Amino acid sequence: MLALGIGAYSAAVFQRSSLGVAAIEAQRRFGVTPAVLSLFSVLQLLVYAALQVPVGMLLDRLGSRRLIATGALVMGTGQLVLATAHPVALAVLGRVLVGTGDAMTFISVLRLIPVWFAPRRVPILMQVTGIVGQVGQIVAAYPLVALLQSAGWTTSFLIAAAVALAVSAMAITWLRDAPPGVAAVAAAASVKEVLARLAHAWREPGTQLGLWTHFVTMFSGVVFALLWGYPFLVVGEHRTPAEAGVLLSLLVLVAMGIAPVFGQLAMRWPYRRSIPVLAIIGATAGAWTLVLLWPGRAPLAVLVALVVVLASNGPGSMMGFDYARTENRPDRIGSASGIVNVGGFAASLLTIALIGIVLDLQSSGGPTAYTLTDFKLAFAVQYLFWAVGLTGFLRSRRRLRTARGVQLDPFPRAVLRYWRRTRAGA
Repeated sequence: MLALGIGAYSAAVFQRSSLGVAAIEAQRRFGVTPAVLSLFSVLQLLVYAALQVPVGMLLDRLGSRRLIATGALVMGTGQLVLATAHPVALAVLGRVLVGTGDAMTFISVLRLIPVWFAPRRVPILMQVTGIVGQVGQIVAAYPLVALLQSAGWTTSFLIAAAVALAVSAMAITWLRDAPPGVAAVAAAASVKEVLARLAHAWREPGTQLGLWTHFVTMFSGVVFALLWGYPFLVVGEHRTPAEAGVLLSLLVLVAMGIAPVFGQLAMRWPYRRSIPVLAIIGATAGAWTLVLLWPGRAPLAVLVALVVVLASNGPGSMMGFDYARTENRPDRIGSASGIVNVGGFAASLLTIALIGIVLDLQSSGGPTAYTLTDFKLAFAVQYLFWAVGLTGFLRSRRRLRTARGVQLDPFPRAVLRYWRRTRAGA
């Protein structure tokens, strides 16, 4: 069941990322400016974020199988529209449909894990699901680029649509919400009771901490992988398409390697989950500062370092769902996960939009007209979101600790105590 869920999520990531690696071709096909191109992804993410709470409520009632199958079907329809579209309006509609189907997938897959596995294994398996599912990004970063160059736009996106429709059939045929004899969905409830569950999930300090964790850790990596990373590398840094594809693939591969580490930290240090989150924020802002202040084109080693740091963003954002899981009752996990998932995607879509606007203001030419300086000015908008996200994160962490009556020793002292206890046990 986990393999089926991860396969469905990986296919959704592929559909989500397909426009990012085709950004330059999309500008030429539709004759649009960077700001208009960013509108494609902004609307896709806006739909995704807006649907998270309703999808979470439906997930608590309908279960994972129905939502995953429906989501894949909707994504396939969106890619069919995009494959044959020539007017910009139809292309935008296609991406909106992709965002709608994508919204139904991830939290539906996450809900399978606590139902099919023991609680002690859930944090690690959530990390594994989130990162192994990113294989779809590798497929978008290299094979899809090669397919676009050899077969063209229409054939490439028709194949993407076929993948989504196959996933829908797979989910409806083989996926099951829970083991036999285990209830997978909440009991029938009135609209008033459903809304009450949602309100309780939102008021829960752990849910709010999860939302801000997702917000502040996720957006930079998503913006880079989903839309602006490939044009930045190829047009701004003058890397070849093959080099850009390798760097985007490296982002996913490194994330796969470090995700289990974050899972272990969440399992062994549940009251210290904020430590790796703060480390990710500092490392990401620092890596971007180095790249943006570098005079001229950054060396390949610096770009590799940036990508390695961005690889921590996805695993870090998964900590937000762990807060939702541990701080909410089982019948509210779907709603709480939906609320958390809004955070990172809201930050991502706003960042994508602002980068497109800045690029548009800096350059009035075609897709290859903007310069490295244009890109650096555009990517600087990220500092605003790190500031907002970090403020929300620290405030919600303080509220959660106050609500739970938690007082913690300084982290180095806690590590030393844990090390001594481990040595004594050995």
